[in-house]
Amino acid sequence: MIELDYPPLRGYQPRGNYQSLVREVVEQQLQRFTHLDAIALAAVQQPAVVPELLDFGLVETTAPQRKHVAREVVRPYHTHPMKRDYLAREARNQSLGLAGEEFVLHFEHWRLVHMGKPQLADRVEHVSKSKGDGLGYDVLSFDPSGRERFIEVKTTAYGKETPFYVTRGELSFSREASAQFHLCRVFEFRKAPKLFSLKGQLDDHCQLDPVTYQASFG
Repeated sequence: MIELDYPPLRGYQPRGNYQSLVREVVEQQLQRFTHLDAIALAAVQQPAVVPELLDFGLVETTAPQRKHVAREVVRPYHTHPMKRDYLAREARNQSLGLAGEEFVLHFEHWRLVHMGKPQLADRVEHVSKSKGDGLGYDVLSFDPSGRERFIEVKTTAYGKETPFYVTRGELSFSREASAQFHLCRVFEFRKAPKLFSLKGQLDDHCQLDPVTYQASFG
């Protein structure tokens, strides 16, 4: 379901190795139960608010490891007839994205205060709001030494291993500022938000697949 850009089912762990027949059967079932389309669309487009969380000490968790898996080849040009790109729609949910960024802003403030650095905590900045969305990161924070941390936030209502989208600018910035760049992945946001961080350039941690191309005549 994840590879078909459907929201994953909570409680099921993703597996990389499976027969291509499994994908075909899942596609058939998704075509059969068309009411799932309305449910999935409503879920990914639902507005979000920053949850009230008192104990940030329970939020941070370990990041998933990049896997190298082998799969059977899917039949060429075989696509789902009602492909909605639900995960892409969730990524475009501005309410969810903004709520996730504010959540990380609060977490970073808590983290620095917890480390005995309240002066640095007061300097944490939501730069995607104060300076514009296009810098390659969303939140400016600090290490205990005072060194800047550039944090790009990606938020999902689904599980830890749900794929996410990055822009060319975000990828480029993660390479240019790799020593200070942190991707913060916030997941299970609507239920019990958790997060993990990946330091350094994104392609060191993630398999990057091109999903769109720009076509031009010159």
